[in-house]
Amino acid sequence: MTLLVISILVGCLSVMTARGRRGNWPPGMPVARPRLVAVGGTYEGSRGRPSDAYVIQERLVAAARGAAGGGAAHTAAALALGAVVGARPKYQENLDECAQAAHRAVRTASLRGGAGSALVTSLDVIVLEPGESPRLRFAHVGDGAIWHCPKGGRPQQLTTSHSFGDGPPLRGIGLPSELNPEVGAVPLRPGDRVVVVTSGAIRALGAARMKELVTGGMSPSACLDRLYDEMAAADPKDDATVIIADYATA
Repeated sequence: MTLLVISILVGCLSVMTARGRRGNWPPGMPVARPRLVAVGGTYEGSRGRPSDAYVIQERLVAAARGAAGGGAAHTAAALALGAVVGARPKYQENLDECAQAAHRAVRTASLRGGAGSALVTSLDVIVLEPGESPRLRFAHVGDGAIWHCPKGGRPQQLTTSHSFGDGPPLRGIGLPSELNPEVGAVPLRPGDRVVVVTSGAIRALGAARMKELVTGGMSPSACLDRLYDEMAAADPKDDATVIIADYATA
């Protein structure tokens, strides 16, 4: 994998993509368009070793944290997300296959790089499935987390960590073992919120404090600003990525 190709992949990750049909809508008539209204950011850790990458689209949000050292960590995260974005049109309703595509891409790059190039990354993906009964599909591998925050209700963590403390991941994109991603779906209602974070954010602020900040009634942008303020005070050593997405229909 050349440096040029990796640079193009990384540069394309955090780009909003929105496609829709054109039509002759009557003047003044609102267009109902189910979507995820999302904001995200990566607070760079003080170690100076980039590891996180994320992507936000209209109905897809994903984050990854590379576990290898040096620049290989960010490369692994970028490769996984690039594979997810490429595979999603084919596997729209099967996020297990999207995760498997990421696994193959990272594993192939690792094998081509030789024994000194072990590429491993976490992966968290959410996809909005619109329709009469909208649902949020998710896939999870590694030590990140996905929370569903129902409007007016208590946040629910949809995933479990695939690691013990700060130890190596038990499941990871790119590991030699067969991949077994955690997948599922939950119903969505307008006003529901979904939060995707990497492990650096959880270590910096703690899961309890993060849930307080993202469910305080503020907009996604205001929540992210508040989180960044507290990140600055905590001064995390590792990258910390947070994506906050509200489900909207208008």
